[in-house]
Amino acid sequence: MHTIATVTGPLAPSLVTGPVLAHEHIALDLRRDSDREAVLDARHTEQVTDELASLRAEFGLSLVVEQTCRGMGRDTDALARVSVASRVAVVAATGWYYEPFHPDEVDGAGVEQLTDTLVRDIEHGIGTTGIRPGVIGEVGSHGEHPSEPERRTLTAAAHAALRTGLSVATHAHLGVGGPAQLGLLTAAGLAPHRVAVGHQDLLDDPAVHRALAAEGAYVCLDTIGKNHYRSDTTRLRLLLALIESGHADRVLLSCDVSRHGYLTGEGGTGYGHLFRSFLPRLRAAGADADLIDLITRRNPLRFLTGTDTREKSDA
Repeated sequence: MHTIATVTGPLAPSLVTGPVLAHEHIALDLRRDSDREAVLDARHTEQVTDELASLRAEFGLSLVVEQTCRGMGRDTDALARVSVASRVAVVAATGWYYEPFHPDEVDGAGVEQLTDTLVRDIEHGIGTTGIRPGVIGEVGSHGEHPSEPERRTLTAAAHAALRTGLSVATHAHLGVGGPAQLGLLTAAGLAPHRVAVGHQDLLDDPAVHRALAAEGAYVCLDTIGKNHYRSDTTRLRLLLALIESGHADRVLLSCDVSRHGYLTGEGGTGYGHLFRSFLPRLRAAGADADLIDLITRRNPLRFLTGTDTREKSDA
């Protein structure tokens, strides 16, 4: 039986009875000189916990896939505290983000060495915590094609996935470069259904989305509510185009809360924007309960476990 590694231990997919947020952050630090606000740390833990607990109570939120990886300020102890307090299961991640955030350990390291680093996280736990990642992500690139360091980190992600049985979630910066990411990962031997290509709602190109889904990869519309990048109206159009082309079973949704200003307590749309705003619009466009369950629960569970039973559903 497939299980999902969470920060509090293995979880049977059958116990995930409510929706899943497929790409979020609970604790991270992406601050640089040009951006001092991209942080979620101990000052924000109570707000994060309260938001997730309220979503569990109101919408049945069952699982959050937390994609903060190496070099992004990962804090698995904080994830465990939030998970226990909110009673929402949390999946931790490993991997490397896109090149500007690569830690020094990437410099000069070969693919085999990088692979071993990820496998060590996955098989023995992150640091001294004993907490094992349940996904490799968000492994990143920027531009149409990965840079040389990004090729190494992406290839290492694929090799680690093959050795450990985990799936790979990507960061395609501003939605660009997904086809090249998928091509590199599959060339390394990873099956397309073990790949989720990130931030595709930032790319207004339904043909690219169809091609990724047709190949078997998951297409992540995972910045819902970030209207300074794209409007949710555009996101809804892109989602409906995927559904109408027969690819509802290859869609993942999330909000990608990646700075404290996105929390509802600080005036942001928060983790619940998907449930409170976007899904009602999807229902109004004709989606029934089964389709909503497919996209928000069954799809992310199939991605995480590698179960490739294709499902079709129409709005």
